[in-house]
Amino acid sequence: MKKLIVVLLCIFLLAGCTETLNEEKVSVTAGHEMRVHFIDVGQGDSIFIESPNGKTMLVDGGVKGAGQNVVSYLKELGVKKLDIVVATHPDADHIGGLIPVLNSIDIGQFYDSGKVHTSQTFEEMLTLIDTKNIPYNVPKTGDNIAFDDDINVKVLNANENATDNNDASIVLKIAYGNVSFLLTADAGVSLEKEMMQDDVKATILKAGHHGSNTSSSAEFIQAVHPEVTILSYGEGNKYGHPHAEVVERLQAIGSKIYATAEAGTVIVSTDGVNYDVNSKEWSGTIASAPQTTSASVEIVSKYLIEEIVGIKNNSNEAVSLKDWQLISIEGNQVFNFPNVTLQPGKTIYVTSGSNARDGQNYLKWTKKQIWLNDGDAAQLRNAKGAIVSELD
Repeated sequence: MKKLIVVLLCIFLLAGCTETLNEEKVSVTAGHEMRVHFIDVGQGDSIFIESPNGKTMLVDGGVKGAGQNVVSYLKELGVKKLDIVVATHPDADHIGGLIPVLNSIDIGQFYDSGKVHTSQTFEEMLTLIDTKNIPYNVPKTGDNIAFDDDINVKVLNANENATDNNDASIVLKIAYGNVSFLLTADAGVSLEKEMMQDDVKATILKAGHHGSNTSSSAEFIQAVHPEVTILSYGEGNKYGHPHAEVVERLQAIGSKIYATAEAGTVIVSTDGVNYDVNSKEWSGTIASAPQTTSASVEIVSKYLIEEIVGIKNNSNEAVSLKDWQLISIEGNQVFNFPNVTLQPGKTIYVTSGSNARDGQNYLKWTKKQIWLNDGDAAQLRNAKGAIVSELD
């Protein structure tokens, strides 16, 4: 009889333990998966999310030239409507591709950083949102975005009053069961430090600013401790992304690395407990940084609306600009300098658009718009082709 009581007591205790374990398990819908697509848009970001219950979200769209590829990719997946679109911040390599998306796919809700930018791309995006009567919101840090009942979407950063576009970045932590994704846009080291006051630990990290060392500090990587890291950048990019120190920090914690430049679009599928990455791991090849020279001559200003770029000689010697080039990166438009000499401490202005002019310290490029189209980066190269200066 005593033995029977002992056996029954053990069974009771085991049953109690099982109930406790079951209570600790995350409640997810059996057989339902969330898929996160890190779309290959070259040097930029675009992330598409399919929820377990069929909801859809697009975070950024890459540069304008990549937008049609994003649209085609979504349509191949059978996407007819995006429930949510997020423009993390107004840089051209994040919002440019949203223009074709806005023109091609119905959108239920649009979230924007609220950071105002003077580029025509930004203005065109806002005009389309207004014309199509798409509900528009500017989230705040700490907000939860309603997306899918099984998924938590938390805003870890959003700052419409930031002085810098990158500091305005909407950063999202998306959790489905035990699996979470941290999408950091172009958030820099200072923002990472602020966000670490919250719970930033995540299973999958989209590394900030395309793997640049302006993001992904050692402390932040330790705090997030991602099992998987996605690097979204363009092959042979002019910035040398990803930077070696970022890769070393990720490797030091044992994170698996996947890169869109090498693998193309990377898809992560999860049922809330387990996850699978459909791509081969990154080979470890660091992009070679472009050849640069000391900035004795540099681009000091770029006025988008006025279409004027200022170039200053900071040295104590005159510099011949013959055969130098000023390049509009996204449009790949090139101004070849004539045989002019820039005196010490002086600034010369390259003008374009309807008010382009010559004379004194002004050089005329073209009557066509160069900078107002996309507000992209300007690059200055010397006669040997080395990059002398860049200005976003």
